[in-house]
Amino acid sequence: MTHGGQRSYGPLGDVLVIIPTYNEADNIAPVVERARAAVPAAHVLVADDNSPDGTGKLADELAAADDHVHVLHRRGKEGLGAAYLAGFRWGLERGYGVLVEMDADGSHQPEELPRLLHALKGADLVLGSRWVPGGRVVNWPRSREFLSRGGSLYSRALLDVPIRDVTGGYRAFRAETLRGLTMDAVASQGYCFQVDLAHRAVRAGYHVVEVPITFVERERGDSKMSRDIVAEALWRVTAWGVEGRVKRALGRRHT
Repeated sequence: MTHGGQRSYGPLGDVLVIIPTYNEADNIAPVVERARAAVPAAHVLVADDNSPDGTGKLADELAAADDHVHVLHRRGKEGLGAAYLAGFRWGLERGYGVLVEMDADGSHQPEELPRLLHALKGADLVLGSRWVPGGRVVNWPRSREFLSRGGSLYSRALLDVPIRDVTGGYRAFRAETLRGLTMDAVASQGYCFQVDLAHRAVRAGYHVVEVPITFVERERGDSKMSRDIVAEALWRVTAWGVEGRVKRALGRRHT
C-alpha cells in the first residue's frame, strides 16, 4: 500500500527464526536459548540435516521443553540453501509474518535481532551487514575477511545490486517478500544462496535495508566453508552477471 508516493508497511506478525544445522551439537542449545531470550515472542525452527553428531536429538529435547522451539528433520546434508528453503516453506505454511535466517554457530548474535526486526517495520528485507559503517567482524584472519569483502564487492559490481554485504546470512524477510521471490526457481546452494536471494529481491523492486552487525567467528565446531562453496559462488555470480548484461544489451538494441 502507498500513501503520497510512500509505501506503508503492515504489522510484522509472528517471527520465526530458522537455524540450519549440520553437526552443531556444541552450539545448538546456546544459540537457541540466546535467540529465545533476545526476542521472547519469537519461535525457533531448527532445520537439521540428519547430523551424525546428534544435533537433531538435542534439538528435539529443546523443543520438548519449549513450545516456541520446533525441529525440521531432513534426510541428509543438502546444503545451506536447501535447508533455508525448506524452513521458509515450513514457516509460510504456518502463517508466520517474518522469517529470519540465523547461523547455528553463534556468529550471528541473537542479541542483535531486535535491531533487524525494528528496521523491518519499514522494509521488505533487512540484511545484517558487516561492511556498512558500524559493522565489523571479530576473530577473522585477514584471508577470510579479504574473501568475504571481495565476494561482496564482486557480486555487487557484476550484478549491479546496491548492497554492501551481499553474501551475509543474517537476514529478516517479510513473508510476502519471500512469496514474491519465486523460491522454486532458486537452485543455488552454499553461501551463493544468499547472493541469489539478495539479487532477486533487488530485481523485484523490494526495499532492502542493511543494518550493522558484529559478526563473531565460531568458537566451537568446524566451519562449513569450502573451496567447492567458493567455486559455486564464483561461477554462478559470473553467469548471472553475464546473462543480465546480455539481456540489457538486447533490450537496448530492440528499442
